[in-house]
Amino acid sequence: MKLGELSPAPDSRTNRYRRGRGHASGNGKFAGRGRGGQNSRSGGGSRPGFEGGQMPFYRRIPKRGFKCRNTKDIIAINVALLNVFDNGATVDIGALQSRGLVSNPRDGVKILGNGSIEKSLTVKVNFFSESAAKKIEAAGGKAEVI
Repeated sequence: MKLGELSPAPDSRTNRYRRGRGHASGNGKFAGRGRGGQNSRSGGGSRPGFEGGQMPFYRRIPKRGFKCRNTKDIIAINVALLNVFDNGATVDIGALQSRGLVSNPRDGVKILGNGSIEKSLTVKVNFFSESAAKKIEAAGGKAEVI
């Protein structure tokens, strides 16, 4: 078999359906749009969500709460989870992702002070709690804000 001999399977390719091309086509004259009215016109129809002048659903349902646009989605990790790294290692967001401690850093990573750390690490993330920074430095490491 050669490339020039390839052809699609029988009946797998059909011609594009052409509307409004005369009576004999089976879909002429009004072309499936009906005899008149808004939807028969070009550019006719109403916007999405329009319910004929009735109060639309998205305005009828109650709105609850408040969603601040300026909030940051910060991922929190406890200091005890940093014990998986080798002694003297540099821990940044990429290292946390490669170990599976963070899947998506979003707006930043914060180290919290829950648990204890036995290894001397240089930790470079966006935020630290006071207790986490003290525990990292007490273990002989460094807490650097990036």
